[in-house]
Amino acid sequence: MYSTTDLKRPPEKDIVSTLQPLILFPMSKNKKYPIEKTEEAWKAELSPEEYKILREKGTEFPFTGKYNDHYEEGIYHCKGCGVPLYESKTKFDSHCGWPSYEQCIEGTLELIPDHSAGMLRTEIVCANCGGHQGHVFSDGPTKTGLRYCVNSASIDFIKKGD
Repeated sequence: MYSTTDLKRPPEKDIVSTLQPLILFPMSKNKKYPIEKTEEAWKAELSPEEYKILREKGTEFPFTGKYNDHYEEGIYHCKGCGVPLYESKTKFDSHCGWPSYEQCIEGTLELIPDHSAGMLRTEIVCANCGGHQGHVFSDGPTKTGLRYCVNSASIDFIKKGD
C-alpha cells in the first residue's frame, strides 16, 4: 500500500515481457475491514454484476455504467457498505467510459498495487468493506493530476438534499 503522493511521480515506462490473462481473484481473506460479511451474505445483498465487481475485482464494459454521464450534485457512496466515497464536485468527464473523479473523500479508499492484466496499476478499494471500486491513475487533467476510474456498479448516488 502507498499514498496518493506516490502517484504524482512521472509514470515509468511499462515493459511487459509476457502478458498474462486477466484472472479475477476474490477479495483477500487476510485483510480485515470494519465491515465483514460472508461471501454468501455478499451474494445475497448484491446483484451478480455488483458481486463480480465489488468482491471479485471485475469491471463493467466502458460507457455502459449508469453514472458515466451523471452530473447531479450529491455524494457517491460505496455500493457494498454505504460509506461516502466521492463528492460530485470532484467528478469530471475523462472520456474513458467510466465515472472519473479527481479525488476521493479523505481516508475512504485503500490504494493497492495491482499487477494483474500484465501491467502495474493502483487498485482502489473501500477502506470500510474492501469492495473493489476500480483504479486510480496519474493522468488526470485536473489540479490533483489524478483520475479515480470507478465502476458504476460499485457505487450508489445520493442527491444533495435527499
